Amino acid sequence: MEFLCYHRDRSGSLALRDALLEDHWSYMDQWSKEMIARGPTLADDLDTPTGSVHILDLPDAAAARAFAFDEPNYQAGVYRDVLLRRWRNLLGRTMWEFPGGRTGGSRYLVLGLGAGEAADLTPPPGRDDDLIAYGPLLSDDGSAWLGTAALLRAPDPGTARAVLTPDRYASIEVHPWQFGGRPS
Repeated sequence: MEFLCYHRDRSGSLALRDALLEDHWSYMDQWSKEMIARGPTLADDLDTPTGSVHILDLPDAAAARAFAFDEPNYQAGVYRDVLLRRWRNLLGRTMWEFPGGRTGGSRYLVLGLGAGEAADLTPPPGRDDDLIAYGPLLSDDGSAWLGTAALLRAPDPGTARAVLTPDRYASIEVHPWQFGGRPS
C-alpha cells in the first residue's frame, strides 16, 4: 500500500528544523526500504525549506500514520500540517531509478486536489523523461479519487502545473522540490 505524506513547515520553524536535521535523517534511515521518493519543498529562493515530501510503500494506514506523526520534526512542532493520503505509484519505480538522476533542471511537487470525477489516472504522454513520481491521491480505503500528485523535472512552475488537467481540480499547488536524503 503506497502513501504520500507531505509535511508543511510552520512559519518561523527553520532554526528548529535545522537543529533536528540529523534526527530527521536518522528517522528516515529506518524507512529506507519502504521509501519511493523523498525530499524537501523549497521557497522561491530554492534554498529555504517549506516542507517535506515522503512517498512510501507501507503495510497499512496505521503504519503510514505512525510514520507521519512519529517523525521528529512533527513531534517538535516544525510542521503546521500534514497531508497523508494513499497513493498509487503509476510509474512503478523509485526516485532513485529516475533516468534523469538527482541533478540537472528544476524539480517540482505538483498537487492537484480533486473535485468531482477522477482525472489524470495515467501518466501524461511524452513526459516519461521528466516524471520522477506520478499517481492518484486516494481515500483511506483506496476507493475514491481525491486528486493527483507528481514529482517532476520541468523548466518552470507553469510547465510543471501543465502535467495536470487544470479544470478537473479544486486547486493545484506547485512547489519547488529537490531530491532528499543525506548529502553524499
